[in-house]
Order: sequence, then C-alpha cells, then structure tokens
Amino acid sequence: MKVTLHPKNKHRDRYNFPELVVAHAALAPFVHVNKYGDKSIDFANPSAVMALNKALLIHFYGITNWSLPQGYLCPPIPGRADYIHRVAELIQQQDKTHTIRCLDIGVGANCIYPIIGVTEYGWNFVGTDIDQTAIENAQSIVQNNARLTGKIELRHQSNSKKIFEGIIHSTDQFDLSICNPPFHQSLSEATAGTKRKMKNLGHSKSKDPVLNFGGQQNELWCDGGEVHFIQTMIQESATFKNKIRWFTTLVSKQEHLQDIYKTLKIASVSDVVTMEMTHGNKTSRIVAWRF
Repeated sequence: MKVTLHPKNKHRDRYNFPELVVAHAALAPFVHVNKYGDKSIDFANPSAVMALNKALLIHFYGITNWSLPQGYLCPPIPGRADYIHRVAELIQQQDKTHTIRCLDIGVGANCIYPIIGVTEYGWNFVGTDIDQTAIENAQSIVQNNARLTGKIELRHQSNSKKIFEGIIHSTDQFDLSICNPPFHQSLSEATAGTKRKMKNLGHSKSKDPVLNFGGQQNELWCDGGEVHFIQTMIQESATFKNKIRWFTTLVSKQEHLQDIYKTLKIASVSDVVTMEMTHGNKTSRIVAWRF
C-alpha cells in the first residue's frame, strides 16, 4: 500500500492489473512480470502509460471516452488525485447544498483534475489553458462522457503572460483555484529532467529520451520556470482576492518555497498553508493562500 497517498485516494493499493485489463483490454499487451515477480508495465513506454491511464479512468472514475492529441501530457493519475483530495480538506465544505466551484489553471488536453474533482466530489470546474488544441480536446472529453456534461466549462487564455486576468468574469465566484505549473525554465532543462527519469526507470543508455508522460512546451517549461510562474500568480491573485476563496498551486522543488513565501508576504495574504505530497520517489507540495 502507498501509505503516503491521501486516505481517500483510490490508488493507495498496488495496481490490480487483471482488473484493469478487464476494464480496458488494450492494456493487456503491455503487462508483464517484472524482476520482482510482480505484474507491471514499462513506465518508460508512452503507449503503455496511455493504456494504463485509460484503464484507471474507466475502472475508477467511469470515464470511458478519453484520448489525447499526439505529444500532449499524459499525467500520472494517483498524484493528480492526491492534489484534489488534499485541497478538498482545505476548503472544508460546510454547506452541503452549495456546489464547490473550482478554477483549474492549465487544465491541459487531459482534463484530469476536473475529471477527478467531478467524479469524486461533484464539484463544478472552469478549466483554462493558453493552448487552443488543449481546450478543444478537453471539451471533447467533457462532451463524450455524460457524467462530466454540465460540470466543466473550458476557457481559452489568449494572453500567455496573464493567469487570472481575462479569464475571471465579473459574475464569477470560486471556492478555490488549482494549478500544476510548468516546472522547468527551458527545453534543455526539461530534457535533462527526462534523462534522469529514464535512468531511474532503467533506460540510462537512451541518447534521445522519449517523454513517457508526453508534454508540450507550455506544459513542461516557461521563462523563469515554476518560481516565476507562481510569483506572477500570487501577484495577480491580489486583484482577484474577492473572486477566489483559496488559491493553491503545486510546487515541485522545495528550494523554491523561500522565494514563494517572500512573494506571499509582499502580497499581504492572511493565511498560508503548505501540504506535502509523496508519490513513489517524488515529493512535492501544495502551497495555498487566501486574503
């Protein structure tokens, strides 16, 4: 059992590959017995990861129609689910007649956070992205899965330098915002990160690493990396403090926290909460703030 995951996370147990293959037969060719005698897949193989994600979405969330454009981010679902479960505790819904409304900054073509939030908690979502193709694909996922229809709205951010501005309408009110920002500062840094990941997966000799989870430029890197992105988000959040109750973001690197906390102090927020998440060998954290 993955005891570091949230108690409500459906992925705390080891993957039950026989059950997942029943849910999605296309996963079967990728399942093999590893050197420890356990059934697994090659997590360095993008096709295997895609098949696993489809099986997880069908089996655990009832999402039967889910696909991605070539080369777009295919996220590890257990970690995404952990984010949703942890911020659900943060907002502490008291009024059961009130439907939580969440703003997902950078929803991506995969639409994973809204899928989990809708199916696990019945929340409503507005998902934003600077990539029109991502918005169109996420819209297709919503339209082709009845349980998502009417629960998720997609909005295109036409200004890549803005986060909330141009997205939040005058009539909008959100209980929280979530974000998984681009981690890296450049393509070379993202490639180096991929090489480290491939080495950990036993593919250290690969000269031209393949992103096993995929990802477009805006999904993986941006000028200034995650620190600059989050600092911009904090600065903008002060303008929209009456529109969103809790602002939250994923922070991948602990060494970035000091700069983030300084920016929060300058913004004069009233509360800051940091929640640690561990999935496999990776530890990240969620930073949340409100005014």
